[in-house]
Amino acid sequence: MSSPSVINDNGAWCWFQDERALVDPDAGLLVVGSIAAPEGPGGLQRSANVELTVVDLATHTAQIVVLHENFEADDHDVPALWRRRDGRWLAMYAKHKTDDLVRWRVSEPGDPTRWGPESMFDWSALTAGRGVTYANIHELDGRLYCFTRAINDDQCALVSDDDGDTWSFAGKLFTRPKVGYVNGYTRYASTPGRIDLVTTDHHPRDYDNSIYHGYLAAGRLHRSDGTVLDPHALHGDAPSQEGLTRILASGTELDGAVLTHAWTSDIRTAPDGGIAATLTARGDDRPASFEEEYERMREIRDLRFVHARFRPGRGWAVHPLALAGPGLLPHEQDYTGLAAIDPYDLDTVFVSTPFDPRDGARTRHHEIYRGRIADDGESWQWTAITSGSDADNLRPIVAPGDPTRTALLWFRGDMTASQHYRCEIMLLDEPRTTDRA
Repeated sequence: MSSPSVINDNGAWCWFQDERALVDPDAGLLVVGSIAAPEGPGGLQRSANVELTVVDLATHTAQIVVLHENFEADDHDVPALWRRRDGRWLAMYAKHKTDDLVRWRVSEPGDPTRWGPESMFDWSALTAGRGVTYANIHELDGRLYCFTRAINDDQCALVSDDDGDTWSFAGKLFTRPKVGYVNGYTRYASTPGRIDLVTTDHHPRDYDNSIYHGYLAAGRLHRSDGTVLDPHALHGDAPSQEGLTRILASGTELDGAVLTHAWTSDIRTAPDGGIAATLTARGDDRPASFEEEYERMREIRDLRFVHARFRPGRGWAVHPLALAGPGLLPHEQDYTGLAAIDPYDLDTVFVSTPFDPRDGARTRHHEIYRGRIADDGESWQWTAITSGSDADNLRPIVAPGDPTRTALLWFRGDMTASQHYRCEIMLLDEPRTTDRA
């Protein structure tokens, strides 16, 4: 196995924007979005920069490009990326509910190091000034969609018919009375003719979430089995996500644990109609005494990774994946190191966990492991990507764009909040092989 390299000495990302990293196979370039923190190299001068790391995959040399200086020190602001038909790149980003603007820039042809001016879509007339968060860019039937958490903190969308030069309001995808902080957390994946999604009810801190799946196609919002929930998706009244297919119900028992307060981690789709999703859930959230409840709310000690797999003609199968460890941050008890799916091999995942999935041993820090389905999901074959680390390895991504290589990214370091971290971005770039064990 090749050795990982540092490509950016100050950066991190959240996980509700995509694509956060993309490969251009023609130019041999990898582009990765991140946010610089005040604790990292560059300090306050570099803090809150919206950055792109542009990597020459032949030499693994990297160039840092700043899309917006001193934007906001928050990993939720990381840009979503898109490669346009004309060879230009599109980057879209938003603050973390502190203003109502989705911003975007378009690069020069074939050159993600040179960018045009910043443009903005102002949501304030629709959100009453309550702020927007996230950008997810996907194409459906020749149009670009940017999914954003906006009106009532529900999932909404902008649409572009000129490959991202201009954007207009498309509509609301879901609507629901708000509980606590925000409404559902949604991850998206697209193949020609449809956009699939998995989503929660609300934030797991505020609600005992289940996980739902559906897809957009031909102007309609469908359940997994193809039945229509909303015949006029993004037009008029939007339905609750509760009407979609529930793939992980709160209270499901897996591997001896009753799973509650679920959250979405990743989703990928295949041309044959296959779907894979990685999820997280609490495994120790049973009723407790007041003292135990108080202690539990300080730290969720038993978070679990779950793998959900849809195969055409067979429906959904949900299996335990790995232990995710205790909550990553004291004030965000449901944060984990996350689990990412290989976009070109839905039976392969990469997890960040402080428990070695090969034997359950506790490690000093979060390490990265590659897992591949064995026994149709009943068990997994694991390989350690990192080991014996002196800092946490968090939030892996497998960058799509080139099916001949596996461009695995994560960030390594110390994180105390989404706004405060000292982390460096790592890349392990390898030729793709058929042997994943």
